[in-house]
Amino acid sequence: MEEINLSEIKSPADIRKMSLPELTQLAAEMRSTLLEKLSAHGGHIGPNLGMIEAVIALHYVFDTPEDKIIFDVSHQTYPHKMLTGRMQAFTDPAHYDDVTGYTNPSESEYDLYSLGHTSSAVALAAGLAKARDFKGGKENVIAVIGDGSLSGGVAFEGLDYGATLGSNFIVVVNDNQMSIAENHGGIYADLRLLRNTNGTAEPNLFRAMGYAYRYVNYGNDLKNLIEMFRSVKDINYPVVVHINTMKGMGLPVAEANKEEFHYNGPFDLKTGAPLHEESPKDEPEDYSDLFAKGMLRRMKENDKVVTITAATPGVLGFDKARRKEAGKQFIDVGIAEQSAVDVASGLAKGGLRPVVGFVSSFLQRAYDQFSQDIALNKQAATFVVFYGSMFGMNDETHLGFFDIALLSNIPNLLYLAPTCKEEFEAMLDWSVKQDKLAVVVRTPGSVAVSNSEVKLLNDYSTPEYDVVRKGENVALIGAGLMFGIMTQAADLLAQKGVNVTLINPRNLSTLDAKTLDDLKAYSLVITAEDGIIDGGYGQKVASYLGEAPVKVLNLGLPKKFLNRYSYSELQKACGLTPEQIGQTVLSTIDK
Repeated sequence: MEEINLSEIKSPADIRKMSLPELTQLAAEMRSTLLEKLSAHGGHIGPNLGMIEAVIALHYVFDTPEDKIIFDVSHQTYPHKMLTGRMQAFTDPAHYDDVTGYTNPSESEYDLYSLGHTSSAVALAAGLAKARDFKGGKENVIAVIGDGSLSGGVAFEGLDYGATLGSNFIVVVNDNQMSIAENHGGIYADLRLLRNTNGTAEPNLFRAMGYAYRYVNYGNDLKNLIEMFRSVKDINYPVVVHINTMKGMGLPVAEANKEEFHYNGPFDLKTGAPLHEESPKDEPEDYSDLFAKGMLRRMKENDKVVTITAATPGVLGFDKARRKEAGKQFIDVGIAEQSAVDVASGLAKGGLRPVVGFVSSFLQRAYDQFSQDIALNKQAATFVVFYGSMFGMNDETHLGFFDIALLSNIPNLLYLAPTCKEEFEAMLDWSVKQDKLAVVVRTPGSVAVSNSEVKLLNDYSTPEYDVVRKGENVALIGAGLMFGIMTQAADLLAQKGVNVTLINPRNLSTLDAKTLDDLKAYSLVITAEDGIIDGGYGQKVASYLGEAPVKVLNLGLPKKFLNRYSYSELQKACGLTPEQIGQTVLSTIDK
């Protein structure tokens, strides 16, 4: 059989003319091409390798884009993009960055939503199906969910409502037995039982909810998938198609190390080893590793201390060995951020000392629980925020710089911003030992910067700013990671004969009135934070000093969904380099 020219595939219509042997060859060539890109470029490896056959079968059987497919999380949609007019972004290294890692409506009519968080596809598809029914349409509506997403609360809510539609509604459950790490939760025991019985076991969650149920035991077999999707196409009632797939299919090292190869940077195709790995002595310490080591120590010292994750243990520095070492004191609730917050509240109410680690972008999924079940009820749980930074993930679905505005304005919730690893450790130690307050600690970037001269407190419950340098007329207040940048700006100004007051606020939710009162006689106060300006820390300072003659400038990020931005360009655009801050001071005081 002749080799398939992937560049000639411009839309799913091009594959609908193929025979089964041709489709099988297409899958093999797509897998090879995808591996070539992923090994050179990095990305979500396991989820996409496991979905190639399913995506081909979906586009082969269903009349997309007239038939609608919503991919949950959408980090498993590289094969979908390859078949929907974006093949060049996978075959030509010069165009590798032409597409995002998630579905994006600005790229293609085949992408219905920008989705990077989990569990929402079923509810979105249910709404789309209901809209179709209102208009008298006949198109198929398909939600593809999996890779651990079923544990999210909105997935259950979507399934609950979707079962009542009484019309065409197809839910494809991609069961690869994994989330990022191993799955956690009772629903996965039910899926395991269904896999072990070839879909015949009872109880069956989906049937119990009112769905018809179909099972494909080998979800990487094109013939079985095509036959199954044909059997449910144009169906007039809700149905769940449960497919048993292999995460990392076709790359032995990814099949054997599913957690490590969920997402990875460039790697050697033969060995799986990173291509640009630094030697241990050169690799800087990061806050994930620092957090994990510190929490293991705290858990050994106190058996009431518990670490919690919502399916991102790697972000917390807890690999398999550390999870095993922590034992029952490490809890993974699955992709269920709301549950993580409420489990922490329950543990605190029961007398334990819970510490929850969160990716900043995922905090918003649990806002109500932070507000009601933690803050309103004054539960002494600790939350540690990772990647809360302009220097973190830069995809529009994973932005981490909204957290200060999001959480620092909730009553009874103390938001702390350490500037270095010594301060980070001190704040965590204090938070875990105290039992009066809900505390959020924001990691200052990724690299753990040391400052042996930082002034540590025995109690962080009341606002007490650290006035690191005392100057005249100008004050620079740098929150968290921005304190280092403000320090560099202060050094540059000192070289020009301008001595400024330099302040580490420590606390982003409560103002130190005494220190701020001292600044009312100044001519200029500049705040800088690694978050959006609107609703952020700086605006609290500006409001407090509003009636004083002092000029207050707030530096930070715009309230926008930025996508795949350049870190250095954004920093410059926001006036957040040390040189720009210094120039802002000089130009302001010269007026």
